[in-house]
Amino acid sequence: MSLAVATRYARALLELGQETRTLDALIGELESASSTYTGSAELRSTLENPRLGRDVKQAIIVEVANALGLSAHAKNTLRLLVERRRISALSSITARLRELADREKGLVHAEVTSAIRLTEDFYERLRGQLESLTGKKISVRRSEDPSLIGGVVVRIGDTVIDGSLKSRLESLKQSLLPN
Repeated sequence: MSLAVATRYARALLELGQETRTLDALIGELESASSTYTGSAELRSTLENPRLGRDVKQAIIVEVANALGLSAHAKNTLRLLVERRRISALSSITARLRELADREKGLVHAEVTSAIRLTEDFYERLRGQLESLTGKKISVRRSEDPSLIGGVVVRIGDTVIDGSLKSRLESLKQSLLPN
């Protein structure tokens, strides 16, 4: 499915969530449903089977929604996607909805990769510095990559701040090599 179609659904869901003041809950429920759908090859093949009637697919999606304890809004969203044969786009729509909601809140995600696990205090200080730098609220996602040797690499959108020892060593190596 195209980004434009996912965006159209996501914007409608954003408005619904804002009007009903249930946006965060709706996003969480749709992420849960998306995870369930993505994680089950049997569910995907059943709901995407063109030979299976819409009534059967609707019954299945309602059963899944009930098992997940989804709200009426989330359940109706899933039913609509099944009806319009767009259930395979659930993860794209949900991801786009998260992006739009975060943008509305002025929230930016930073991917922080370090050689080893760092302290909570370090991440809090880093988050504060990144918020000062960007002027936006920052949510930090953490990961470890021992190949960095030391330091951290921060990625915010298309911007990368590489403070790793690995990149510094590469830079030093390049400056020492004859041209």
